Amino acid sequence: MSKDIWINLPVRDLARSVAFFNHIGFASNPGPGNSENSASFTIGEKKIVLMLFVQDQFSGFTNHAVSDTSKGSEVLFSLGADSREEVDAFAHHARSAGGTVFAEPGASNGFMYGCGFSDPDGHRWNALFMDPAKMPKQ
Repeated sequence: MSKDIWINLPVRDLARSVAFFNHIGFASNPGPGNSENSASFTIGEKKIVLMLFVQDQFSGFTNHAVSDTSKGSEVLFSLGADSREEVDAFAHHARSAGGTVFAEPGASNGFMYGCGFSDPDGHRWNALFMDPAKMPKQ
C-alpha cells in the first residue's frame, strides 16, 4: 500500500511559482527535488509533497502535453483550514502573491466556509473550513 502522495505540477516560471507557494505558507522541502528545473514543498501536517517542474521537464517524463489551464481545470486541490480566518488568510496571501481568487471566502451548506484561488500557472486550489459544531448529523 502506498504511504505517501506527491503532487507534481508543471510551471512556466519556476522562480515565480516558488515565491507564490512560499508566500501562501507551504514549507520548502530541502533535498534532491530542488534544481534549476524543479522545486519541492511540503503541505500540511501530513507533509504531502508538492513538486514543481518546468513545463518541458514535466511533459518529458509524463509523455503528454501540459494542460492549458486558461481553458479548463485539470484538477482542484483542496486544503483543509482550521478556521474561517485561515480561509480568509489563504485568499489574501494567494492574491498578494500573484494568484487569482476565483471564489471569494464565503459560507455554504450551513457548515462550510471556503474560498477558491488559482496559482500563477492557473492550477486551482481551494481552502475549506468545516465547522464540526454545525455539520449535519448522519
